[in-house]
Amino acid sequence: MTGRRRTLAALSAVLLLAALTGCVELPEKGPVVETEPSAKVAEQQAAAIDAIPPQEGDAALDIVNGFLDAMTAYPVQANVARQFLAREAQAAWNPDDATITYGDITDPSADAGSRNVSVTLGDPESLDGRGGWQGPLPADQRRLTFRMVVEDGEYRIANAPDALIVPAQWFSQRFRQASLYFFDRTAQILVPEPVFVPRGEQLATTLIDGLLAGPGERLSGVARSFLPPNLTVGLSVPISEEGVADITLVGDSGQQNPEVIEKMLAQLVWTLRQEPSISAIRLQIGDERIRLPDGVAEYRVDAAPEYDPTGYQASRLLYGLVDGLLVSGELDTLAPAEGPFGDTGYGLRSVAVNLPATLAAGVTDNGRSVLLAPVRAVAGEEAPQRAIQVVSGATRLLRPSWDFADRLWMVDRAPSGARVILREGERLRGLQVPGVTGQDVRSFVVSRDATRFVAVVRRDGVDRLLLGRVQVDFQGRVREAVGVRTMTFEDADPVRVTDIAWTSPTSVALLSEVVPGELFEVRTVVVDGAPAGVEALSTTVNEAVLGLAGSPVPGARQYAVTDEGVVDLLTSRVVELEGRPASLGYVG
Repeated sequence: MTGRRRTLAALSAVLLLAALTGCVELPEKGPVVETEPSAKVAEQQAAAIDAIPPQEGDAALDIVNGFLDAMTAYPVQANVARQFLAREAQAAWNPDDATITYGDITDPSADAGSRNVSVTLGDPESLDGRGGWQGPLPADQRRLTFRMVVEDGEYRIANAPDALIVPAQWFSQRFRQASLYFFDRTAQILVPEPVFVPRGEQLATTLIDGLLAGPGERLSGVARSFLPPNLTVGLSVPISEEGVADITLVGDSGQQNPEVIEKMLAQLVWTLRQEPSISAIRLQIGDERIRLPDGVAEYRVDAAPEYDPTGYQASRLLYGLVDGLLVSGELDTLAPAEGPFGDTGYGLRSVAVNLPATLAAGVTDNGRSVLLAPVRAVAGEEAPQRAIQVVSGATRLLRPSWDFADRLWMVDRAPSGARVILREGERLRGLQVPGVTGQDVRSFVVSRDATRFVAVVRRDGVDRLLLGRVQVDFQGRVREAVGVRTMTFEDADPVRVTDIAWTSPTSVALLSEVVPGELFEVRTVVVDGAPAGVEALSTTVNEAVLGLAGSPVPGARQYAVTDEGVVDLLTSRVVELEGRPASLGYVG
């Protein structure tokens, strides 16, 4: 097997989300009334499966059946499946190029008037060779036709799709979702990319294979890698009893400067920290042991915090509006901020604070203006600080979003449809966002690493989730939004999504109204669009919920904000606040 096959992915309920996980205990009192089981499952080693090679005298239908069955060998390998192919097809077939999963499959049938044998896949999904979800297989590709030939008196398959074709349930038992860490275009922050990877001892090797494959053409203008191209990982990545992973890469990497080496190591340690048994790595490329400028050859997996995709040294406090004033702090110690918004009632309906918690952007009650003000008083300044107006004349502005580069993203729900407004430095400009601009947009958030956006768009009375990417140039200027995917929900009744919030760098929580003003539901979804992520956790709250307070920082509490306080969505703890909250959340 080649390295890329180690990154095979599954579309199934195997998804393990980094946020809103765990069993939510039901209190004897309080608004949380129902919780569905978490998607978090114990890691289990799936049973090995031995593939059966073709048998003498097999009919053409048996050969196709045997070929499909042989692809479910575990540990994953395609050697036996290849034996069902004709000699020329064996050399040409590359099952590492893609993965196709299916819910069901028809029995092979012979096509009239030919030696062709066909099967039809039910509910097929496709993934790329690295394990990234690509979406449902197009309808015209769901019927697979195998051309049969006779070699040495036996039927063999003369052509086969360059993909591993397996049942979705098989994947659900053997693969889970993890992230590969690349850099943004400016090389300032890491960007996690979700992929499905095999469970068990192959994890470290699989993750490195994925990194070496690079971001790919789909992420052009979005992400970049500092790992040199044309390298391959050795047979495996051994992990010592002390938790040190020895990584040997084969190939010519050329001469690398210290800055590139630092970023290579950052990608590796952030990716490999997902393997709990690894505490540090050692890297060798060819015959050269890679060392940091200080000569250190062992690099801890908790290193490189400055590239944290949730924002280096970003504030972890809560910020929001209570009785019209900006407050900040821990949930039990919220107090008015020192800056203008915490001292004077500016008549705000929502507020967003940048990652270092130095600036707050507030939307006025009428939804027509955005004001900008310091969060805290500036030491040494005697003149009173005031808010400045950065946007005016809008119609109905949604709560803004900040990214790590202090860009402010705003959406105005104008009569003609949504307008996306971007503030870069002191400059304001409009940005055309496919599927968002000109539509009925209900919510809009941008990831802290500035490479993703998530929007809720209502069309014909039905809410849809739009997941897209943001391209920037090497100077960090936003170019355009691309790669937009649309997700719909399988609920019997139309879903009404009233708020969204980040719960990890690769997942968001959705707040939907089940019974107007009385019953609300929180569910999670992963930003690659894989539908298996939608029902990872579903919690209902039986009182009016104003919005969500969510953070992508691991371990951060996620809250449902009500008229009188908040509900901790993990513990069901209910906290009443002094004053009336109108907007509450984390930075970003």
